[in-house]
Amino acid sequence: MRVFVAGGTGVLGQRLVPQLVKRGHQVTATATSAAKLGLAEKLGAEGVVMDGLDAASVGEAVAAARPDVIVHQMTAISVAHAGKADMKHMDRWFAGTNRLRIEGTDNLLSAAEATGVPHFVAQSYGAWNGIREGDWVKTEEDPVDPMTGTPAEPGMKAIRHVEDSVVRTGGAVLRYGWFYGPGANDALVEPVRKRQFPVVGGGPGYCSWVHLDDAASATVLAIEQKARGVFNIVDDEPAPAAEWLPYLAECAGAKRPMRVPTWLARPLAGDAAVMMMTEGRGFSNAKAKRELGWELRHPSWRQGFREELA
Repeated sequence: MRVFVAGGTGVLGQRLVPQLVKRGHQVTATATSAAKLGLAEKLGAEGVVMDGLDAASVGEAVAAARPDVIVHQMTAISVAHAGKADMKHMDRWFAGTNRLRIEGTDNLLSAAEATGVPHFVAQSYGAWNGIREGDWVKTEEDPVDPMTGTPAEPGMKAIRHVEDSVVRTGGAVLRYGWFYGPGANDALVEPVRKRQFPVVGGGPGYCSWVHLDDAASATVLAIEQKARGVFNIVDDEPAPAAEWLPYLAECAGAKRPMRVPTWLARPLAGDAAVMMMTEGRGFSNAKAKRELGWELRHPSWRQGFREELA
């Protein structure tokens, strides 16, 4: 197939594009600047500069590529685009990504309609943001939590926009867990090594993880099978912060994380971080494994953290 990967030179795109090329697909990968076109070619794709927030730019790029499927992987959370990770001010940290998930999604869907692209696959997020009620592990039938009144609320609105818009047009939405793997570790591991990422309270909040290569392989399956609906793309072991964070520190050669009470963490780290650590809900991958036939190379973060940080 001809596959148009918007955001194809990003962290996940760099793992996805080679898998698509290896399976014989013709890939067009977008970049935000001409400086990244060489990277797209190195990955085996035809590179094109595109501004996901400019409807004309998106329309021209899609029309030129004449794809059979559009894959929306555009974000703006790299240090170059958004600065250092800042969960306390997620509204500011994710501002660019939120626009890409709303305006960028609309631009890509409009381009798909205008050029007759029959299938659409989009990135969503499902790590610790499941609805905060009932079980600790959520399925695709459960919504993401609105996180009303917190700096994470705009991000959750953007995610819901992606999911509602893409599913309504017959496409597939992939709720990826928290990424780890090549290019995705530093923002987390660095503060853990500096003991700046403590366990809040007892750390009962759950989180789901996924290795970049597994996220990419699930995306390939969703593309090839013309999947429809929402899929949780996470590993087999959603786990509370009290388990994964000390283990991550051990794998990274760091001292055991400190523990801080909720009342102290809230003014220091913000509502979203406290929510993740104390109330977060993880996600089940049963649907993706059953309907897509997805097999994980890294079925647990325990194995994956050890391999990546050895």
